[in-house]
Amino acid sequence: MHDTTVLLIELGAVILGLGLVGRFAGRIGMSPIPLYLLGGLAFGHGGFFPLSASEGFIEVGAEIGVILLLLLLGLEYTASELVTSLKTQYPSGMVDFLLNATPGALAGLLLGWGPAGVLALAGVTWISSSGVIAKVLTDLRRLGNRETPVVLGVLVMEDLSMAVYLPLLSALLAGAGVAGGSVTLLVALGTVGAVLYVALRHGRVISRAVSSDTPELLLLVVLGLTLLVAGIAQKLQVSAAVGAFLVGIALSGETAENARALLTPLRDLFAAVFFVFFGLSTTPSEIPPVLFPALLLAAVTIATKIVTGWYAARRAGISRRGRLRAGGALVARGEFSIVVAGLAVSTEPRIGPLATAYVLLLVVAGPPAARWTEPAAGALRGWMRRRRALRGSGGEGDGPGAGPPAATVDEARPAQR
Repeated sequence: MHDTTVLLIELGAVILGLGLVGRFAGRIGMSPIPLYLLGGLAFGHGGFFPLSASEGFIEVGAEIGVILLLLLLGLEYTASELVTSLKTQYPSGMVDFLLNATPGALAGLLLGWGPAGVLALAGVTWISSSGVIAKVLTDLRRLGNRETPVVLGVLVMEDLSMAVYLPLLSALLAGAGVAGGSVTLLVALGTVGAVLYVALRHGRVISRAVSSDTPELLLLVVLGLTLLVAGIAQKLQVSAAVGAFLVGIALSGETAENARALLTPLRDLFAAVFFVFFGLSTTPSEIPPVLFPALLLAAVTIATKIVTGWYAARRAGISRRGRLRAGGALVARGEFSIVVAGLAVSTEPRIGPLATAYVLLLVVAGPPAARWTEPAAGALRGWMRRRRALRGSGGEGDGPGAGPPAATVDEARPAQR
């Protein structure tokens, strides 16, 4: 009875604290993810108020949080949308992978980590935060901009890549080796292909079988099916998260919309618990020694994400300003970087502090980067033009013929939207 009382008090305090910090984050216009991570650091080992009774419960809640994150992600897309994105956006997806996974992989090698740690850190630096980016685009009223479908296309490619990346990472973490990892990868590819085929051909039949006019029954069936498939996928080393993602893809139409409305509050609750648990598993004293590598990695991958957005928008015929806006919008990292690090932390404990510091930096830097990348680049171009004009006029800024420079093509017409 005493243990149950302490458990309830600790859980109540944690959930109430999450609600308060989430409200505070909304008031100041930032993502609550860094505050959730800091809360976990405060309640973890070496923190100010270490938890004792509820840590095991929070660990299970964190697993459910990852599953619900991927399920809701799958519910966002139909199989036809994923196939279309795969056909049209794969060059941008390849550039995104090469530019943004490479810095993480090189950092892992320089730090002396094994193959699993290197692959995990590559994923941490590769995947942008869909949740943070969607909120930023909404806040900046850019959903109607011409570059926004390009940004969303890159995010869809990243999400679809998770269905291949996570099983491979899980196999390496389980010590399966190259041969075992190859088998797991083939199983994952076959499973994803089969699910996409079934969803395209028979998605309506599956959705009707799952659908219910009673919200309670729909919630129970979808959640139960997702947990069952996730458990089976975990047993086959395909990753529970991928199993949940595939369940989401298989559902479509009104069933997917109703399930999304019912499950979104649950996802938000358990996702917050997941971030807290990741913070709990990281000792605060381990973060200062990795701040410099995290800052360096953040600076490099801010630049590579901007180049990614520039390339993807250029392929779509977007103007220079739109390309810069697309690149700045992709900077934020968040939930999936933590999911990847959380999978690897038991095998490579050093990834926890580094990933925490890295995500804290970029989830905070993401919204300002989306807002100011294009204006800052414009101001820099203007300064460089003025410098060239001054040199060309012998240093006399107001002499004869030293008028303002001619407008560039981008400035001579309104930015394409």
